[in-house]
Amino acid sequence: MKISFAEMEISDPLGTLFTYVDGVIDIKVKLTNYLFLAQDDLYIITYLNSIKFAAITTVLCLLVGYPFAYFMARASSSARATLMMMVMLPFWTSFLLRIYAWKGMLSNNGVINNFLMSIGAIDAPLHMMNTPFSLLIGMVYSYLPFMILPLFTNLSKMDVRFIEAAADLGSTPWNTFWRVTVPLSKSGIIAGSMLVFIPCVGEFVIPDLLGGPGTPMIGHVMWDEFFSNNDWPMASAVTVVVILLILVPMVILNKYQSEEEQGR
Repeated sequence: MKISFAEMEISDPLGTLFTYVDGVIDIKVKLTNYLFLAQDDLYIITYLNSIKFAAITTVLCLLVGYPFAYFMARASSSARATLMMMVMLPFWTSFLLRIYAWKGMLSNNGVINNFLMSIGAIDAPLHMMNTPFSLLIGMVYSYLPFMILPLFTNLSKMDVRFIEAAADLGSTPWNTFWRVTVPLSKSGIIAGSMLVFIPCVGEFVIPDLLGGPGTPMIGHVMWDEFFSNNDWPMASAVTVVVILLILVPMVILNKYQSEEEQGR
């Protein structure tokens, strides 16, 4: 944070806030970086895009992960171990290699296009790479386990007697799911959503490899400021704002957990 308020000098890329000359301490706090963030469309768009794609990824992970976690929680012990292995298996491979694999599958000459053209489903390759679609595919694939695991932990500990009581009182399975199962799994939903949303906001690798000009995100802007422009104070200001954005859902999570513990 100190660097974001400092004036960068050629001899000192980290900048300085304090100078001592002739027994006088001079304090210089530069607010220009933060004012520029609020005025420049590039930063505003990338912040909004980061939040948007992180939110969409979180919702998609929840829609895909909840049924899988529910099935795992209700499966037998032997099947549960196999399903858990399937969830953890991608972590045995390098994150970067997995993203490059999607790049090979979604490109114009990739596996998917070649297969669809070979069976006559399409005449020309589908443009899937460097689009919001490819970005979301990579984000959901990469962060889906972080949604499934908290949900599975919560659902596996759920007291099934509540579900049995609802059935005895004449509730339909669908009504029981929405009015009993989902409310009881709220802590798992919130924990999983935070584990997905928070890293997605500052994601750099996936947008860089699978995204394109139409999907600018703040992680790429931070990289450019640090390593291309060598403007460390500006890059630090961008980073501080990202941290503040991430703190908001963390505060919400902590508040919810505190209220839940007090209600027990």
